[in-house]
Amino acid sequence: MNDSLPLTRLDMLRFLERVQLGDLQRTRRWIADEERRQAERQRGEQVRPPAPDWLIEMSLNGRSPLYIHAGDCHMAGKRSKAITREQARDALNQQVPACSHCNPDTELGLLG
Repeated sequence: MNDSLPLTRLDMLRFLERVQLGDLQRTRRWIADEERRQAERQRGEQVRPPAPDWLIEMSLNGRSPLYIHAGDCHMAGKRSKAITREQARDALNQQVPACSHCNPDTELGLLG
């Protein structure tokens, strides 16, 4: 047997209010978390160093240069590192191949 009194409409509405307050608090936490993530992304973009103008892609052993790329070339591999304009020109003059996708030799004025 149940000795408790039946729930009134007011009891049910107060229960609903507690549930909704819990939902609202959870939603506000989600919003605060997302705002933090967005702020972190923006800070990351602001402090990210600029993309290099020129890259040299190295062989698997890391000793031999494979290609010279423009800094924004989509074909530059993971073994690429930033170099200066002068280093790129020197490497091309020393017969390091130019990437056939971004044509850094043309951009550096080595082909006419």
